[in-house]
Amino acid sequence: MGDSEAMVAEGYTTAEYADYNASVATVESTGQENAVSVDQSNTASLVNGTGPESGVTPPVENGNAADSAAVEAPAAEDNPDSTLSPEEERLWTIVRANSLEFNAWTALIEETERIAQDNIAKIRKVYDAFLAEFPLCYGYWKKYADHEARVGAMDKVVEVYERAVQGVTYSVDIWLHYCVFAINTYGDPDTIRRLFERALVYVGTDFLSSPLWDKYIEYECMQQDWSRLAMIYTRILENPIQNLDRYFSSFKGLAETRPLSELRSAEESAAAATAGDASETAPAESDGKADEGKSLADGSTEQSPKLETASSTDPEELMKYIGNREAMYIKAKEFEAKIIGFEMAIRRPYFHVRPLNVSELENWHSYLDFIERDGDFNKVVKLYERCVVACANYPEYWIRYVLHMKGSGSIDLADNALARATEVFVKRQPEIHLFAARLKEQNGDIAGARAAFQFVHSEVSPVLLEAVIKHANMERRLGNMDDAFSVYEQVIAVEKGKENSTLLPLLYAQYSRFSYLVFRDAEKARKIIVEALDHVQPSKLLLEALIHFESIQPPPRQIDYLEPLVEKVIKPNADTQNSASSTEREELSLIYIEFLGLLGDVKSIEKAEDQHAKLFLPHRSTSELKKRSADDFLSSDRTKIAKTYNGTPPAQPVTNAYPNAQAQWPGGYAAQPQTWPQAQAAPAQPQQWNPAYGQQAAYGAYGGYPAGYTAPQAPSPVPQAAAYGAYPAQTYPAQSYAAPVAAVAPVAAPVAAAPAAAPQAYYNTYY
Repeated sequence: MGDSEAMVAEGYTTAEYADYNASVATVESTGQENAVSVDQSNTASLVNGTGPESGVTPPVENGNAADSAAVEAPAAEDNPDSTLSPEEERLWTIVRANSLEFNAWTALIEETERIAQDNIAKIRKVYDAFLAEFPLCYGYWKKYADHEARVGAMDKVVEVYERAVQGVTYSVDIWLHYCVFAINTYGDPDTIRRLFERALVYVGTDFLSSPLWDKYIEYECMQQDWSRLAMIYTRILENPIQNLDRYFSSFKGLAETRPLSELRSAEESAAAATAGDASETAPAESDGKADEGKSLADGSTEQSPKLETASSTDPEELMKYIGNREAMYIKAKEFEAKIIGFEMAIRRPYFHVRPLNVSELENWHSYLDFIERDGDFNKVVKLYERCVVACANYPEYWIRYVLHMKGSGSIDLADNALARATEVFVKRQPEIHLFAARLKEQNGDIAGARAAFQFVHSEVSPVLLEAVIKHANMERRLGNMDDAFSVYEQVIAVEKGKENSTLLPLLYAQYSRFSYLVFRDAEKARKIIVEALDHVQPSKLLLEALIHFESIQPPPRQIDYLEPLVEKVIKPNADTQNSASSTEREELSLIYIEFLGLLGDVKSIEKAEDQHAKLFLPHRSTSELKKRSADDFLSSDRTKIAKTYNGTPPAQPVTNAYPNAQAQWPGGYAAQPQTWPQAQAAPAQPQQWNPAYGQQAAYGAYGGYPAGYTAPQAPSPVPQAAAYGAYPAQTYPAQSYAAPVAAVAPVAAPVAAAPAAAPQAYYNTYY
């Protein structure tokens, strides 16, 4: 057996992997859980799935977090004759600046293949870098392996395929390509069969696994191993997969054309022989014919009828043989009827950077709900792994997977899924890191939680208010008050250096609120707001926060200084910069009048009302004047938190591309907005891709990765401005997973309110 053949047979892998619960690979009904030791290279080996008893650590499914590497252009010293073309230089610059730019990657691969030709070093560099970012693109693993095969490096071909099945373990297609390669390359049936068995451990129960089973059947037909072929059909009929009727029909045809002696396994043949012995000895004992028993023991001629029966195609035996398989088939069909609706709704079972539509995302949640209720843990894990291939770019599915595994007691699987999400698949989306921080804090890993927050602050979204608030709240829970204040102060210091920062007023308002709620230090809270007025222009946001702060203080209240500040905002003045809109100015005036009505005197109320009438009544009729109804006061905080400051629905970041996220996670982590939307911000426009998009000619069956498609970008910081809100209520409810709601419309205004409804005033806003 050659080196590369041994690599295939032994399940060669190029790196060691950890933190994975091997139950995923060993709970299959195939019983193929035997491990084979590795060669002298000390690399882990896999054959037919590896169990923990073997002492060998199996691969991490669907991408190993440790495999992610920094994107680097090929160095000249790797190949002295290798130089980059101007186009290659340009594309490398793009992907180094933004490693998620899928279009640039595909263009770079095409340019490198055109320029490099037989320079395999350059081809390896670009494929290694690309697949570190997009390990689920199985079509590119196949192309990579084809390049290695073209230059005759068979050991490298095996290495690429082994990396591929570690990167996208639950892909039927990549296992099929690997098995076809083995059939065309090696002559040892045991080597090829072991590879098929490894594949079936992971994807043998996949509803769409028919191509792999068909190839296995085709191979055994060529080998004319009818007993093994019959066993393959038996295994197929146990599972609700596509084309089950065809398989049962083919099995019956095989059983009716071959003698049972060729179809039965060794165990079945032994059981049939034992049954024959029992049927012959029982009458002998009942009749008391000892001499007949003696003659059977003394001579071998009496055994021939028994052997003939075992090898015959007796109709009764044949019906019993087929009937056993038919019972399996009927049971599988019954379960298939329950899941066929979910399976038919999966239009894209493979990974692609292009967003999925809402109905398909909801279908995955509904399918997971059903399988979780069914209670078969193996089926649950397999479906989650299929789901996070197609939905790899959606944090909500990774979060759901982690929470379910944690709730089931499978901590290793939960940790593995979280690592893959945060380090490979959604590493540029802040919500997964905020979720990771919460989970790590709950598990006592405070250093890990701080690292997750710091990664968001420094790498993902440096001005994300949600991350600042949650980080400060965690430090408060840990008793580190100086660190909690420092979180706010550091971000405020950074924002002070920016011209016209829209986040700075909100930071000051939230910092003041935090100080008062945590310490009940009214002077510190007031000082923070007053300091804010020295650094930013007075705005509705800041004044609303200050008005509410004074309203909750015990008497005597310091309210005299509010009047000039309010007037500075609500009165249009060409000499001073005033960015407040007319609607915001009118709302602030109404809030101030309401405040004075509660706590002011007659003269101050009269002055404020007269001022309001002069500024706003001439421009609108009395019937159009905004009135605050009782319903506004009684509406729930949940309704308020779903509204933006100016009544505009929150914009959905294109990178997330899951408009049903808030509906799917009510009250939980994913329902939190990624950023605080800017006032009057237009909704984000969907990504456009080239209408001339077509699948690659040579790899159309892989799902196609269009060169013209613009990949979703990591969300850039959005200027944040929202109503400050009342102190007593909680900003962020406790994060807990809630069962997803099926068939929910895309996120828009969460309540059935008229689009032109004016924003809510301060006292009943978010907090």
